[in-house]
Amino acid sequence: MKHWHLDQIAWDRFDPGKLDPSIIPLVKAAAMVEKNGLDYAVYLRNVFVGDPDFSQAADNWAVEEVQHGDALGRWAALADPGWDFDAAFARYRAGYKIETSVDASIRGSRTGELIARCMVETGTSSYYTALGDSTEEPVLKQVCRLIAADEYRHFKLFYDHMKRYLAREKLSFAKRLRVAAGRIGESEDDELAFAFHCGNEPESMPYSHDRCIAGYMGRAMGFYRFRHIERGMGMVFKSIGLEPRGRISDLAARGAWRLLQWRRNRYAQQFAGPANENAVPATGQRDAA
Repeated sequence: MKHWHLDQIAWDRFDPGKLDPSIIPLVKAAAMVEKNGLDYAVYLRNVFVGDPDFSQAADNWAVEEVQHGDALGRWAALADPGWDFDAAFARYRAGYKIETSVDASIRGSRTGELIARCMVETGTSSYYTALGDSTEEPVLKQVCRLIAADEYRHFKLFYDHMKRYLAREKLSFAKRLRVAAGRIGESEDDELAFAFHCGNEPESMPYSHDRCIAGYMGRAMGFYRFRHIERGMGMVFKSIGLEPRGRISDLAARGAWRLLQWRRNRYAQQFAGPANENAVPATGQRDAA
């Protein structure tokens, strides 16, 4: 069941004078990734066949994810009235697909799959919190806060089911850590990079993963503050069975913060380079379609 609806958002409060142009390409990309949630629900139902409680929860989760995409897409169209969300999403769907015809998790176990989902929700909860804290545009602030709250509830949903499966499957700490680290590393795969391409670059421009992930990450990482990383690290630790608060978690958060700053600078240099200077204008390149 949804915790909010699109008509509850104060769309009439949209204030173009408070737009940060660097955030618009990010919202366009995020809108498509979120709206693609139904494919992941199909995948999860196949992985968890025989578990009707989780399957129903996965369906409810996907409905909320699609709503996130619709809200972000509507905001992006306000920020850039020439942008066609439906056309961009159709282009994304045509070029990026996940394998849904499975009978087992690619993580090796159902516990592993749920840990991976916890990592995704940790990342999105932290990300939308960071965007919401950074923007002064009132509608985007409201949208980000609503989505961040959903993503935290999604984390709890997957975490609770993970504990249930962990009691059966007895996945070792080393395997839990490996799954979590692996899924965090996948944040730079084609899912986001291709969404950035479809949302912000013309069809005539060939897709380049390196260019697009730099364009996305170089902007996105600039919105994080240490408190967002600290909270996210606590959620990661909780997912793998470690104390979410304490000296080790604090050290890990500080290390992650330094790494993020280094990567942000590296990506920012890449997307600001001569090869990319015309790739994404401030309000996003119009689709040729």
